[in-house]
Amino acid sequence: MAKIASVGVGGKNPVRIMGILNTSPESFYKKSVHTSTIQIKNSVKEMENNGADFIDVGGMSTAPYLSTMVSEKIESKRILSAIKIIQNVSNLPISVDTCRAKVAKDALENGVEIINDISGLKYDKEMQKVVSEFSPSLILCAYDFKTVLGNHVTAIKKLFRESLKIAKNSHVSSEKIVLDPAIGFFRKTGQGPFLTKIKSDWVKRDLTVIQNLNSLKQNFPILISVSNKSFLGNILGKENPPDRLFGSIAAEAISVINGADIIRTHNVQATKDAITVASKLSKQHKGL
Repeated sequence: MAKIASVGVGGKNPVRIMGILNTSPESFYKKSVHTSTIQIKNSVKEMENNGADFIDVGGMSTAPYLSTMVSEKIESKRILSAIKIIQNVSNLPISVDTCRAKVAKDALENGVEIINDISGLKYDKEMQKVVSEFSPSLILCAYDFKTVLGNHVTAIKKLFRESLKIAKNSHVSSEKIVLDPAIGFFRKTGQGPFLTKIKSDWVKRDLTVIQNLNSLKQNFPILISVSNKSFLGNILGKENPPDRLFGSIAAEAISVINGADIIRTHNVQATKDAITVASKLSKQHKGL
């Protein structure tokens, strides 16, 4: 069990929902991109009304198969602009999806409580200093710069241990940490800087992870982000992300049954219904 910002996660808490707000036009899922004040306001209000517990703001796409790097200045500007708008219309805790220390620092100085680092604190060596200074809640993704071999579950546990060690050295309480097994970041080929190469079948890797969530927990809550991702497109034969809604909902429901504690999604309303039913059917949450 953990407390992310002010929200209890894991244990007997209900499964939480993290709504995605992208301010990066280069993002793979264009329907999630909101750049104007009115778009951001409306999107946040809608996500809150539909049951979101957190808003996760991204200012740069980290899709591993795309070359989507922007400058830290642009990433920060996008995120800070969105943060101010969100804070004016909602009291939901804000998570910032970044792996760059300067961007994280700017966000934390402006009231953000959660850093969602897809590199698990490994990409930017300065991130450890920022985390030490502000002690935010953390979402740590299983990440590796090298080619990953061997058993998928064992490899993820190793990557989690590495990130947890960095967090511990940064004096962040273990009760403020959630783990994310990085669905969609392990690929054979790609152009993006966040690609983790894998020798085996990457779709099988993602499916194996979802099937084994409980064994990955290591006493930490698990966040799953599968919404509209490529492995679903591969399974369904649907190239366009907007066509993967029903597949996303199925994968999210099964993730809950298999032990997920937070679902990060583009589709808050549909996800809320799915996880409410999945929680009732899950042995993990049978007390709900």
